[in-house]
Amino acid sequence: MERTTTAAAVAALLAAAALGLAPHQAQAAPAPTAAVGAAAPAASPELRFHDIPGSGGITLKGNVFTPAGAVDGRKYPLIVLPTSWGMPQIEYIAQAKKLADSGYVVVSYTSRGFWLSGGEIEVAGPPDIADVSAVIDWALAHTPADADRIGLGGVSYGAGISLLASAHDPRVKAVVALSGWADLIESIYSGRTQHLQAAGMLGAAGYLTGRPGPELQALLGDFLGSRLDREQQMIEWGKKRSAAEKVDRINANGAAIMLGNAWGDTIFPPNQYAEFFEKLTGPKRLEFRPGDHATAEASGLLGLPNDTWTNAHRWFDRYLKGERNGIDTEAPVQLKSRSTEGYEGYADWKSVGSGGSERLALSDSEHLFANVDSGANGGILFLSSILDQFAKAPPTASVPLLPRAFAAVWQSGRYEEARRVRGTVGLHTTVTPTKADGTFVAYLYDVGPLGIGKLVSNAPYTFHGRTPGQAFGVDLELFSTAYDVPAGHRLALVIDTVDPLYIEHNPTGSQLTFSSPRTDPSYVSVPLREQ
Repeated sequence: MERTTTAAAVAALLAAAALGLAPHQAQAAPAPTAAVGAAAPAASPELRFHDIPGSGGITLKGNVFTPAGAVDGRKYPLIVLPTSWGMPQIEYIAQAKKLADSGYVVVSYTSRGFWLSGGEIEVAGPPDIADVSAVIDWALAHTPADADRIGLGGVSYGAGISLLASAHDPRVKAVVALSGWADLIESIYSGRTQHLQAAGMLGAAGYLTGRPGPELQALLGDFLGSRLDREQQMIEWGKKRSAAEKVDRINANGAAIMLGNAWGDTIFPPNQYAEFFEKLTGPKRLEFRPGDHATAEASGLLGLPNDTWTNAHRWFDRYLKGERNGIDTEAPVQLKSRSTEGYEGYADWKSVGSGGSERLALSDSEHLFANVDSGANGGILFLSSILDQFAKAPPTASVPLLPRAFAAVWQSGRYEEARRVRGTVGLHTTVTPTKADGTFVAYLYDVGPLGIGKLVSNAPYTFHGRTPGQAFGVDLELFSTAYDVPAGHRLALVIDTVDPLYIEHNPTGSQLTFSSPRTDPSYVSVPLREQ
């Protein structure tokens, strides 16, 4: 009871702040079960808190904005916003009010299993997707929402749920999915490696703000406990929660899909969004910016000017209102480099590295002792990419001082001209292990004249069941990025075996050799923008 009362009080105060109301005004808000009054004109959009029936008989805590001056008999486009992981229903109030200002009915609700909503955390499982349709049904019955103009949107968890719901509910005409996932496996298990800090943070937030069910509790234990005997079951569980597995249904339903993410997203890295974008056949848009998980849109949630949310509103206006605002005539892929200001437009993701690729040979054989952190790391969840976003200060390492017993290093020559890295860097190499299992992490650094390397990208790779002493080939895609390497600098590839971001699988005493056979040379392929 104490937790419920506190959460309700915090929700009311934050709602009041977002709406510019004094605390006593917030306390005078109607009871959650009050109906939306649509007949009387109002000076500002009307907000009501509601108990909304979800799927399976649970109750979802939600709120509704209706446009100022809404009149009987008139219908308005509807936008449904499921909340992010661990966030209450007031998350979107600032943006919902702005959308209502421009003529939308906006319904936001706390996703099941979190805060005061009923049920258990399903991680975008079938009950979550059914909830979206139930909320749409409720909105059509209780608000002046137009059944022919329905949109979905959200950040993070809300983005993932929205994409999945667009595959199941053909009434959805437009989706804005920010900092979300399309492939859950590639997000937190890329390179067959558990993303430790990401999964740990999500698990902790789930326990603090919600009610993980037995299935989720068991899965977290298996995942973080490296239960390989449960690997296939975990993968199948993730596929059921991945829009990439349902792209044919999304395309058949025809919703206009806008995707937005950050280059340094340590929860849902950008590669999986780009691959999903390429498979969409309807109206689509992809935006990548500097930052980490949900940082690109965070200021907009506070009601501050934010280009991510500006474009989200333009997307809804175009595909729910039919406004000719030009967003559909712009290049569908919009990128902002981590090094410079302004956007670059591309016709599709394949065109991002339109300047071709530069291949750096990894000709020297390198031998590593595992289980020791060399000092080359991908950074810290959230903090490192936020520093990169606002201070252009990515994780660094002194490349000449990296201990060569624990870090393999290859460097290019100094560049006479700047190199504008755009897209997905690829590593091809040959590995010979001394044990059947192992993990390594590859890093690409921009190395200045003093040897200080700034992290351009990284990615982990794990193998199991290999024959000790027998070489095998590896092709690894690093996380996609847009980074400008200044003239006079070098690129360096560094490989080591320990990184706090990931769970490593190197048995005690294991060693790895990276070689470049004459018949199958090792290299790094760096995609470049046209000069």
